[in-house]
Amino acid sequence: MSQTFIIRPAGQQSIIDLAELWRFRYLFASLVRRTLSVRYQQTVIGVGWALIQPFLLTFVFTIIFGRLANMPTNGQPYPIFVLSGLIVWLFVAQSFNNAIVSIAGNAHLITRIYFPRVILILTVLTATLIDFLCALVLLIAMMFWYGVAPSLGILAFFPMMGLAIMTVFGLSLWLSALNVHYRDVGHVLPFLVQLWMFMSPVIYPSNLLPEKYQYLYALNPLVVVIDTSRWAFAGGTAPQGWMVAVSLTVAIFFCVTGFWFFRRLESTFADVV
Repeated sequence: MSQTFIIRPAGQQSIIDLAELWRFRYLFASLVRRTLSVRYQQTVIGVGWALIQPFLLTFVFTIIFGRLANMPTNGQPYPIFVLSGLIVWLFVAQSFNNAIVSIAGNAHLITRIYFPRVILILTVLTATLIDFLCALVLLIAMMFWYGVAPSLGILAFFPMMGLAIMTVFGLSLWLSALNVHYRDVGHVLPFLVQLWMFMSPVIYPSNLLPEKYQYLYALNPLVVVIDTSRWAFAGGTAPQGWMVAVSLTVAIFFCVTGFWFFRRLESTFADVV
């Protein structure tokens, strides 16, 4: 059965075409499999690297910030405290780094065939979620080791991870499109990611920040996501409702404006990349 494709001039496409994304679902699945196989091919322990990285970072942070700096942890063992925030941060950092270069790094596909370019960013996010689930298994194992039980916050944890995904997705739409035209983005990216980590309560509790600055903290959606993770796994407190509302608004803003900007530049990718 033949299909009819409507090709519109640049600037006249809809911001998001879900039907078109669905037609390319098999390409999306193939790209996810390729990403995972390339990531762990010719390695001795394969997907075990998804466990080793958070484990070693937890060990180092525990020595430096837990033992030497004596960072407050709401009464929980510091390894559980830091790993509950670290699993969120590692997902964000890895997917953010890879998603931004996903367009420029797949020039051989973009210049040869047509497909919605946003699939490349969705591929990175999906593949990184596999590593996130492995790190989550490590956290659960360490909770058993230390005798720490999860709280009711676990019911809010996965919905709040959706907020982290939205934030990374929206920012990646902006920066991946810019990276195609201006490769300076790739040079400044490591600094931005490192700065973002210290602006998020990964290695310290969010209540260390004076209350009068909490409204600025809410502009970083990762704060409420990490606080929810601590609430679920490390005996922390639930994030305030107004902070969740502000962070959700910021994440939606990133996604909507990111889609608009990405679609405006999408037609130029094959010429520039």
